[in-house]
Amino acid sequence: MLITSCKKDHMAPPAVTPVPIGTLGLYELDSSVYKRAFIAISKVGTVSVTYYSVFDTGSAGMTIDATGILPPAMITNSGITVAGDSVNVNGITVTSQTAIIAYGDAQSEIQEYGNLAYATVELGDQNGELTTSRIPIFLYYKIVDTQTGQKQPPHSNDVFGVGPGVSFANSAIGSPLSYFKSSTGAISGFKLAVFNNADFSVNGNYVSGLLTIGLVPADLGSAAGFVMHPLTLFSQGGYSPDIPSTISYNGKNFAATVLFDTGTPAISTIENSNASSNISELPDNTPVTLTTNNGFTYTYTTSSSNNLTQVAKPSYTGDPRTIFSIDFFTENEFLIDYKDHQIGLKNN
Repeated sequence: MLITSCKKDHMAPPAVTPVPIGTLGLYELDSSVYKRAFIAISKVGTVSVTYYSVFDTGSAGMTIDATGILPPAMITNSGITVAGDSVNVNGITVTSQTAIIAYGDAQSEIQEYGNLAYATVELGDQNGELTTSRIPIFLYYKIVDTQTGQKQPPHSNDVFGVGPGVSFANSAIGSPLSYFKSSTGAISGFKLAVFNNADFSVNGNYVSGLLTIGLVPADLGSAAGFVMHPLTLFSQGGYSPDIPSTISYNGKNFAATVLFDTGTPAISTIENSNASSNISELPDNTPVTLTTNNGFTYTYTTSSSNNLTQVAKPSYTGDPRTIFSIDFFTENEFLIDYKDHQIGLKNN
């Protein structure tokens, strides 16, 4: 008897070409010299909503008012009612962990009071949507302007913080975009296209394709043109978005730590401990040059309508960082690689 065996070839599966997880548009809104970029939120847990959160590269974590999301009986003047360690309602797990999240500096600060929660979140609207996995968010019940002591209206300070670290208020809260998982080989991160000044409008103008969620190797290669900046890990706040740089203006040249912040709507602030006054505005037609320690260079000129810039002493603002406002993003591309903890900057 002859026995023949059939040997199967062991063939490697076809390589997967990495592709982004998806793209979303943002809403560009202006009011005089103030500009904002908003991302639409259409569902939190099982609750369908229509809210617009400030797209903020200067903070980490999504914060949203509990009004319209939790039952009104759960929201009191003194906090969100949670029996025990947590409660599940409307597809949201609200924990008993409370915190205060602050935005701004010593001269202008908004504080949000609320609780750590977990929920799936639907980003976008009828123009295109993506749904997160179950992620940590911050549900707040009260917003206070610390300068006036006045409470602010519900949902007036919803923030979609996409920075690379974690919230100083609770280290469980990080960028919603960092929790996306990809089966297509995409790298955890996002890429932000240039905002066009002409697209900003008083009523808010939807601009498609501004936000790409998930990076591909080509985004991080030298041919893409981004100058990459490795980030520093700190025990509080995690990986910092602040980048060592040099600032030049009016013949002055000094070292600075720089934050590129879509959440700052109008005025860039150069922190200079040797400034002649606590705070002053640079005159129109003043050239300012930024050079990062990794070689990215950007020069702009101040004017009455764009690139407004002030110089302040850190002892006055309580913040040593130089913060470039949303105007920076009208001339430069930006990306964050959450996997390898780096920020990419590119002149448009």
